Amino acid sequence: MKKINDSNARTYTLLLIAVTFVLRLLVAAYTGLGIGESYYFRGALKLDLSYFDQPPLFFWLGGISIKLLGLTTLGLRFPSVLLFAGTSWLLFLVTRLMFNSRAGFWAVLIMNLSAVFTIPIACWFQPDAPLMFFWLLSTYFIVQLLFNKKADGSIANRSSSQVYLMWLLIGVSMGLDILSKYHVLFLFVGVFLFIITNKDQRHWLTHPGPYIAVVISLAMSFPVLWWNYNNHWVSFVFQGSRAGNKGHFSLHPEWFLRSILGQAIWLLPWIWVPVMGQLIKSIKLRNQSKEFSFLMWTSVLTIIFFTTVTLWSDLQYHFHWQAPGYMMLFMPLGFAIDTALSNHANSAYNRTRRWVSFTTWFTVIIVFAVNLHQITGFWQAYGPKWIVQQFGGKSDPTMQGQDYNDIETLFEQKGWMNNPKVFTGSTRWWLTGKVDWALKGKKPIIVFDEDPRNLAFLVDPRMLTGSDAVIFGQEHQASIPVNVAPFFDNVQQLPDVIIHRNGRDELHLQVYYCKNFHISKQPHPEFPVYRQLEGKPPFGK
Repeated sequence: MKKINDSNARTYTLLLIAVTFVLRLLVAAYTGLGIGESYYFRGALKLDLSYFDQPPLFFWLGGISIKLLGLTTLGLRFPSVLLFAGTSWLLFLVTRLMFNSRAGFWAVLIMNLSAVFTIPIACWFQPDAPLMFFWLLSTYFIVQLLFNKKADGSIANRSSSQVYLMWLLIGVSMGLDILSKYHVLFLFVGVFLFIITNKDQRHWLTHPGPYIAVVISLAMSFPVLWWNYNNHWVSFVFQGSRAGNKGHFSLHPEWFLRSILGQAIWLLPWIWVPVMGQLIKSIKLRNQSKEFSFLMWTSVLTIIFFTTVTLWSDLQYHFHWQAPGYMMLFMPLGFAIDTALSNHANSAYNRTRRWVSFTTWFTVIIVFAVNLHQITGFWQAYGPKWIVQQFGGKSDPTMQGQDYNDIETLFEQKGWMNNPKVFTGSTRWWLTGKVDWALKGKKPIIVFDEDPRNLAFLVDPRMLTGSDAVIFGQEHQASIPVNVAPFFDNVQQLPDVIIHRNGRDELHLQVYYCKNFHISKQPHPEFPVYRQLEGKPPFGK
């Protein structure tokens, strides 16, 4: 690659976006859905105003995409791949406005090399792809407006139609961000704090524009508010409870340390360290540089909030929740890389070149190897099994991203697929999602558990009374007598279904044939399916 300069930075950025777009299309097409994607997929089949644990936009986009491209992994994931290409371009544009084109290229490169961005956010059927795109689209309009000055340094005409148009566009883009994921609250608050803490920005507090933008964005969030109003605000209760302590407050420094370590690994440690350095730099320069002040306020809240709450709330392995904040810090990191590489005599020049080269090769090799193994399982034959099983218990953890197509084969062989009096499910929401995707949504599904999440809203169990069910488990034998048996006349365990990868026996699922579905004779109000059979909503009063 030639040296990045102002004249070629745009071209190389577009080339990078084009290459990564094509590569991600291949990953989207040839790898199976993960447990989260499989769980979400039925929402794309049954479009609604909103959903239990996420706003609706990525479901709507997925629904449109599978209508056009078919019910395949590529069909579901295509909007994410396309939106991330747009996110990369917007990151270049915003960084160019804040610093320069060269910094824009480096920011885009590092984001595409970061583990959490390069595949999970950029490729998977999750709400994060539209969140990042509309977050940066909003930022692009905001930066153009708040950083717009005339050549003489005076503020542009606040009463011009162009200014009002920009605030309107901000309102629309932030409204779309609300429909993507609730994280956008931190962008709202961050921009507000930037305005009130910078003297030359406070004039916007008396301008109608920001209030027009807020009204527009709130109006666009009506589907989320209306759906929650009619469903006892369950989405807000569920998400809010994750930051709570469930009534038993105690500090857990081990959760806090796990969160920090997880973020570092998810971002890649050698990227996370300089990114955190840019956060510290932005905090130090917030009163001297308008650019660093803006980037500090629009990044720090997300990172600090979702890290701090782990002191008392077990957020488990959701290390990607801080990602919007890290995305904003790729901009000053890009500028730092450009500064280091602009002067060959600089002591940081060689060190930065080696760092960029190592990061590039590491991500390319690891992404290729992991996806190749996920598709073929080659490591089980040619590598030590303990490496892939280190975090997966009895099974290879990459099997979570394998489609359980053997379930569909079982249904076909047993004649269950064409039997309208047979439905399916599990005692876990994530396994029910995997079963549902294996059958491509052709069978009604029920989660026999206290935590069915969004799946409780997609099927009315009262329509299934009197039917039989095929229930699957993954080492969940203990939950069958408690969760499943009370709702049937008889439960019979069948031989395990073997999930294969590339012809190799990889995973065993337990199979139970359950006869005559009905409401449990013993009250089980803790199970949403029981409440629904009583004619009550699955959650709430």
